[in-house]
Amino acid sequence: MIEEGYVEGRNPVIEAIRGGREIDKILIAKGSEQGSINKIIGMAKDKKIVIQYVEKAKLDSMSETKAHQGVIALVTPYSYVEVDDIIKAAEDKNEDPFIIILDEIEDPHNLGAIIRTAECGGAHGVIIPKRRAVGLTPVVIKSSAGAVEHMNIAKVSNIASTIEELKKRGIWIYGADMEGKHDYFQKDLTGPIAIVIGSEGKGIGRLIKEKCDFLVKIPMKGKVSSLNASVAASVMMYEVLRQRSIRE
Repeated sequence: MIEEGYVEGRNPVIEAIRGGREIDKILIAKGSEQGSINKIIGMAKDKKIVIQYVEKAKLDSMSETKAHQGVIALVTPYSYVEVDDIIKAAEDKNEDPFIIILDEIEDPHNLGAIIRTAECGGAHGVIIPKRRAVGLTPVVIKSSAGAVEHMNIAKVSNIASTIEELKKRGIWIYGADMEGKHDYFQKDLTGPIAIVIGSEGKGIGRLIKEKCDFLVKIPMKGKVSSLNASVAASVMMYEVLRQRSIRE
């Protein structure tokens, strides 16, 4: 679990309510009762969630994102799932597992964006390491636009051993890396699959690379030699979705 006990911003709060998250109370800035704030008030009343109107300065002092949009929900800590839960989520949908593995992503905006794309792209879960990586902070939750409320996220002690376990269960591991021999769209990305995305500065660690079944690259035609981690993840995830859609 994470220590952060609140969700900031209108869309993240709406998704927290919609997703059934336990919410102790919702703090709303006085004078902001319009637009989507009224939607939040209505949803909160339906769920019998306590609403408290406070000065905007109070929300400003609490906010980590500095973009609370006039609302902060005080919530129970996020519960991470087990890797088995991600596999079961795929089985329950009668689908081949589609998993995103993140190797030491440290930027909360990147993690939030990746989780958002994973939810939109049909991934069954995201796996992150316990150490040397960002967890589900308020900035991550805000950056995901509330997608964390609908995505299975597992936090593991050892990414390398987790990959080994996934391989034993018949899941193919593809690492997105510039050392890959093939462009990502040249490989068959259907079937049970996990995509590994490396950290913003170092990419995928050496040991993790060795555990991957395949390394695939995203071709670069410009003068900049790499993509932002969340953009690279998006490119890979939507190629999986494209190939799966063709096979259906």
